[in-house]
Amino acid sequence: MSPVTETALQEAILAAHDTAEPIWVYGQGSKAATMRPVQAARSLTTAQLSGITLYSPSELILSARAGTPIVEIEAALASNNQHIIAEPPDFSRLLGATTPQTIGGVVATNLSGPRRVAWGAMRDHVMGVRAVNGMGEAIRSGGRVLKNVTGLDLCKLLTGSHGTLAVMSEITIKVLPAPERRATLAFAGLDAAHAVAALSAALGSPYGVSGAAYLPADAASMVPMVSWLGGSVTLVRIEDFAPSVAYRADRLRADMAPFGAAEILDDGASRALWSAVRDAAPLPAAPQDAIWRVSVRPSAGPRVARALQLEFGAQYFLDWGGGLVWIAGPATAAAHEAVCEIARAEFGTWTLFRAPEALRLACAVIPPEPAPLAAIAARVKAAFDPKCILNPGRMRAGQ
Repeated sequence: MSPVTETALQEAILAAHDTAEPIWVYGQGSKAATMRPVQAARSLTTAQLSGITLYSPSELILSARAGTPIVEIEAALASNNQHIIAEPPDFSRLLGATTPQTIGGVVATNLSGPRRVAWGAMRDHVMGVRAVNGMGEAIRSGGRVLKNVTGLDLCKLLTGSHGTLAVMSEITIKVLPAPERRATLAFAGLDAAHAVAALSAALGSPYGVSGAAYLPADAASMVPMVSWLGGSVTLVRIEDFAPSVAYRADRLRADMAPFGAAEILDDGASRALWSAVRDAAPLPAAPQDAIWRVSVRPSAGPRVARALQLEFGAQYFLDWGGGLVWIAGPATAAAHEAVCEIARAEFGTWTLFRAPEALRLACAVIPPEPAPLAAIAARVKAAFDPKCILNPGRMRAGQ
């Protein structure tokens, strides 16, 4: 099913509801290799629900239908020197995707890039949504202005729901002026623990750091912009007007001298470097490897990585100041259980981001919820999709 209007989307979902027929909901399918496979006889794509419906550069607001490719939105914004704040990543390389990702897919998965550490997640910039629930009812939340208190805040609820509550038909996001210049401080040779200390110092400084990552030697060797430094690389990004970036980069380099001498990468190298970090390009993962994302407090990131290296020879890199650990390793139940146990020991959370379909069906891809939260989630699901027809089992088995 490929509806071209919201009304047609309602009719398709209502028909599935009436027959209690599960459907796999997706945009262009660029993220089909992540989360759990959906077991459904029919599919519904929002690819034909495409196009920017409102763009007001002066109001910093853009609305687009859910199937609109991100590249189309980014091109429209770039023509006015604006950008998507959350810096959504493109995981085509990791997931083996050949189709473009859509704004609906990015919002449904709540994907955010390195700038999340300073500017928040994708869900923080969604101003409004139009969607169709599992009963074929059209719903609307939020609006098309920055200051609105229209109804319940369903925007945050639907962002990150992976299409299990409702199918979004239109999304309104807040945008901002793109930075005029970028600079990156690169410290060579630090181990993971000292690197996170350096990143924490940079993020705690008054210089407006918008990216903080650590690439161990094998990860750094995969990124031409920093491979010439040799060994591990600790990265700190500053973005803003050109004179401000130059001043702050020099000041920060002087303040961080105790961590070593820093190279300053210019705007062009910084753009390419952080695009690579955003898209997890430094992760030296073989095609048959499983990939996990582990989220912990930054100080625990190096311990998680080291423990998994000892457990199964994990390869990794750190983003978000050490709070996001990208892990690659064997696609086995034993390796997956090791990731889960070590993340739990550090009071963190995890996602089995990529793995063969058999492993994603056999294992949980996200942590189980505590019973009180699970009960609330079940009531929410029942309110939006009482017959469980929308992406059943996508996030958890039986849901």
